[in-house]
Amino acid sequence: QLLPRKLAFLAGRCVVAVSAGGVHSLAITADGAAWSWGHGAAGRLGHGDQQHQLLPKKVEAFAGQRVVAVSAGDGHSIALTADGAVWSWGGGDRGPLGHGDEQNQLLPKKIEAFAGQRVVAVSAGAFHSLARTADGSVWSWGYGSTGRLGHGDQQNQLLPKKIEALAGRRVVTLSAGRGQIHFLGHSLASTADGAVFTWGKGESGCLGHGEDLSDQLLPKKVEAWAPGQ
Repeated sequence: QLLPRKLAFLAGRCVVAVSAGGVHSLAITADGAAWSWGHGAAGRLGHGDQQHQLLPKKVEAFAGQRVVAVSAGDGHSIALTADGAVWSWGGGDRGPLGHGDEQNQLLPKKIEAFAGQRVVAVSAGAFHSLARTADGSVWSWGYGSTGRLGHGDQQNQLLPKKIEALAGRRVVTLSAGRGQIHFLGHSLASTADGAVFTWGKGESGCLGHGEDLSDQLLPKKVEAWAPGQ
């Protein structure tokens, strides 16, 4: 499509949120239902199979739940329900689902590592994921290459792990980059004081640190927005 085209299938439904992945899409309607369509490999659509969907299809696994946020990565998906629980499904290679293994999930599965925590935001990248809890903390998991997880190393994390380098800062927004090549990947976060932090792959200047194109294993402030700049 060379021009925007309305999805006739969702006519009459009030869509309140959308997310575009590599080859699939997610949406939430006002009634709290989640919908997915596109490429179904690895179960990224959450319908219990790997079939492609050419039209939006409701994710029935969330019946009785109210979905408030969705994020489509390259091969996996994440959703947040009104009770603060995080659910993930799709490709599990390198651990982006956060279930302690690398298995694919054909249906949404709750991330039990967040039991007792209230998550308020999520972001799915290509092979890693981010979440923000109500206290402003940021958690990351999945593929650790290039430092995209922000833990000071390049280790994979099969379970969510708090980014200690951001301790004491209240993060308000976050985004996991979706480089489709496995050795690319970075992450961003903004804090309540208006600062922006980036980490991960520095190639092509995507971290915003000027001439420094090196990978960043820990969150680093983007000084271009420092006072007086």
